[in-house]
Amino acid sequence: MTSPAPSVVPAPPPKPNALLEYLLRLGDDRLILGHRLSEWCGHGPILEEDIALANVSLDLLGQATILLRMAGEVEGQGRTEDALAYFREATQFRNSQLVELPKGDFAFTIARQFLFDVYDVVLLEALTTSSNTELAAIAAKSLKEARYHVRHSGEWMIKLGDGTEESHRRVQTALDSLWLYTSELFATDAVEDELVRAGVAPDLAGLKPKWEALVRDVLQRATLTASNDVPRPASMRGGRSGAHTEHLGHLLAEMQIVARSHPGATW
Repeated sequence: MTSPAPSVVPAPPPKPNALLEYLLRLGDDRLILGHRLSEWCGHGPILEEDIALANVSLDLLGQATILLRMAGEVEGQGRTEDALAYFREATQFRNSQLVELPKGDFAFTIARQFLFDVYDVVLLEALTTSSNTELAAIAAKSLKEARYHVRHSGEWMIKLGDGTEESHRRVQTALDSLWLYTSELFATDAVEDELVRAGVAPDLAGLKPKWEALVRDVLQRATLTASNDVPRPASMRGGRSGAHTEHLGHLLAEMQIVARSHPGATW
């Protein structure tokens, strides 16, 4: 009598590299928002602001370059920062949905930038003490730029909010439509939890009260009102898991066309 063949237990799926995922989130946020700001080049309301937005865009793209380069090294498959920027599909990007929304009018761009800039400063301050020394060094360097960014966008929020009736209406409308997307910035998952335990990343939920206090202080001075903190529906997947709005696909088609049309080209 033959014994039954042992049942084959399928191997568990490979565990995703938490540090790689986290670096992609950081890098993609800055890459996509930097691209959105670059769309203002030559279209700013005044010459000085045209240059300022271009400079902020370059800062974000520089940070994205460093973070995506580190992500490629952690991945260990030979992909450079350029390969990660230009040869991934939309579902492979890990940026928040907030940064991929169309640039809208100037008030929308400033409101989005301010909400992200405050988050950026709070996050980078915490990352300077990361147990990953390379990430801590990147955060310390980027923090200097982020503090300038938040001062710039914060001043514009006050000018627009406490300006004319038209400017107030526009920036308040932008703020109302953007607020829902900010909750994704502080959403946690298994990736975040693993890195928090290892001391690599800060607890995002713990950073949110500081972010909100800073945001509301500026909004009060700008005579603007923040929406109530309405949680995103559980069914509403976010960009951290690769679920994006239709706008990211359009952005990538424009951003990636040259690299994809001439793969392997050097400049």
